This record gives sequence, C-alpha cells and structure tokens, in this order.
Amino acid sequence: MNQMQQMLFQAQKMQRELAKANAALEEEEFTVSKGGMVEVVVYGSRKVKSINIDKDAFDPENKEMVEETIALAINEALEKIEAKREEIEEKITGQKGGLPF
Repeated sequence: MNQMQQMLFQAQKMQRELAKANAALEEEEFTVSKGGMVEVVVYGSRKVKSINIDKDAFDPENKEMVEETIALAINEALEKIEAKREEIEEKITGQKGGLPF
C-alpha cells in the first residue's frame, strides 16, 4: 500500500469514527441547573428535552429573572455540547477542528 492510499484509508477510518461518536453525542443528555430555580435538559443534537421550573419561581415578580435563567441554562447546555463535540474531534483526529486536511 503506498503512502497516498494509506493516508486515504486513515482519513476514511477517522471519518467513520467521527460519525459514530457524533451519532452517540446526538443522543446524550446534557443537564444544567440554575439557581435551584430552573433545570434544562438538552440532547447533544441541540434539541431541548425538558425545562423544569421550581413552583416557587412562578411569582409574577420573578418572571424576568426566570426567563433570563432559562436562557442562561440553555446556553450553558449548548456550550457543554460544543465542548464535548470538540473533545471528540480532538480525541479522534489528534487536533481541534476536525480532520487534518
């Protein structure tokens, strides 16, 4: 096997490993709690599974704070997903940003 074929084989192997790892990530759940008031669960596919709001947070005076807390929790979950995706890519390819070519 010449060097070019070997590189192509290695790239295809990395692509398969990345696809498999990313498929598993899509199903993984990321949970973030904020202030004991809000808990969000987001799949690695970035779809929100659930949002739980503590019953004590339903005071009309807390409306803005609850809305901000939900947004913060969702954004934190999305950041965790992106960090995990980067970790997977770096582990498989040996560098950040995916395949080295």
